[in-house]
Amino acid sequence: MKEQLINSISKHIKLSSEEENVIEDFWTKKILEKGDYLLRNGEICRTDNFVTNGVLKAFYINPQTGKEEILYFAIENWWATDIESFQKQKASIYNIQAIETTELLQINYHSFQKMLIKIPKLERFFRIILENYLGSLQKRLITNNTLDAEQRYFSFIENYSEIANKVPQYLIASYLGITPEFLSRIRKKYNLS
Repeated sequence: MKEQLINSISKHIKLSSEEENVIEDFWTKKILEKGDYLLRNGEICRTDNFVTNGVLKAFYINPQTGKEEILYFAIENWWATDIESFQKQKASIYNIQAIETTELLQINYHSFQKMLIKIPKLERFFRIILENYLGSLQKRLITNNTLDAEQRYFSFIENYSEIANKVPQYLIASYLGITPEFLSRIRKKYNLS
């Protein structure tokens, strides 16, 4: 499992074998069963989480409708964290839950800070990860504001085919801001069912 993390980091920065060994000491393995929560609304996000296997969903409950609204999915080699809660050690406003049995590598806040001090070039890696995340958020905002539901669905399928193959359609509908019934009609219209 830790090899996956090292491989992910090595795509962006070069690590010595000594640095790889140091990094491995900071991370612990965790397994979530389907339905288990990694984080609940109101809790402080105590860990940064690298998914080695499985799928997570981050969501909040809309106070007006009472419905679950998906913020993001995290699959193998992706990160799942409430960044603001983790960095500021304050209560989260959303939930992160396993859609299927999911294996993670976790690092707590204090260990994360120590790791960055021991290996300063990791700051660059995590900056790249945050830049990628910010870019995907900006793209999602533009997509949601400029494309109709069909276009959003096909953009999702094109950009996140791995997720589309692993996640139930009703969750994809929530992520896209449409009803499962409407998504079903889109899929039927294009013979995708």
